[in-house]
Amino acid sequence: MPALPDLRWKTLWQMTRPGFLTASAIGVAIGLGTARASGVALSPGLAAITLVLALVAHAAANVLNDFADALSGADDGNDTGIAPFTGGSRLIQTGATTVAQTWRVASVLLLVSATGGATLAASLHANGLWWIGAAGLVLVWAYSMPPLRLMGRGLGELSVAMAWWLVVIGADYVQRGSFSILPAIAGAGYALLIANLLLVNGLPDAASDARVDKRTLAVILGPRRAALLYAALALIAHGWVAIAIVRGVLPMVAAVALPTLALSLMGAALIARFAPAPQKLRPAIVVTLVAAQMHGLLLAMALWSAGR
Repeated sequence: MPALPDLRWKTLWQMTRPGFLTASAIGVAIGLGTARASGVALSPGLAAITLVLALVAHAAANVLNDFADALSGADDGNDTGIAPFTGGSRLIQTGATTVAQTWRVASVLLLVSATGGATLAASLHANGLWWIGAAGLVLVWAYSMPPLRLMGRGLGELSVAMAWWLVVIGADYVQRGSFSILPAIAGAGYALLIANLLLVNGLPDAASDARVDKRTLAVILGPRRAALLYAALALIAHGWVAIAIVRGVLPMVAAVALPTLALSLMGAALIARFAPAPQKLRPAIVVTLVAAQMHGLLLAMALWSAGR
């Protein structure tokens, strides 16, 4: 295993962008909730391992994204980002670390994630877990890195939604030992709301991204059409949960997560209002972050309570 570069622990911690790792923790909580709601007796040890692996994979993606954006120049020329939400960690740009050190940290995190996932799948004799882990690592790499570089082809939001969907499915699978439709349905709405977070985060960075041909959806659509897509994704996410409740797939108590639609629509309104001045989008980003995480937490709590 490659050694970590000689950096302060505080810098290494900051490189992972820890403030955003809660999104993966919530995804794991939803997956554990679907297993519990199905009557599965949860293993605390497996739950802890799943959580650590999800956080490490998310951290690897964040560091790898900083590396890729440094190589392309997207972050170097970004003077319109809204810290700490957009523009990367800025640690390379401020001299706290180098491109080479960032690559080494990303490599270590990727290796830990892959080795840990493979060990877990082998110990559980879980063939499906190999596929989930492999798909997740492919998305981690393909999001930022060539030749696919999905974030620069208007596919970043889709790949992020798929990644968080897999987090929910994987957390359930580890406990259940098999695939189930319940985590796939429960995780879809949350995944779309995470995609919305990436969409709004791309708006302040759109000018610098466009200069280096990083064609995010924010660049391709522009702020006004991005606001319409944002609203549509929010409606689909909450509508999906509502339909699943009506059809009896999700428990009635899951309706507690539906009022977060109001926050998402507030975010859409803020995006539309400040479309000409994306530097004023901090409130929209905060509302989007709160909406996604509150929705996920409420859904996870509802599923856990349904399994009593």
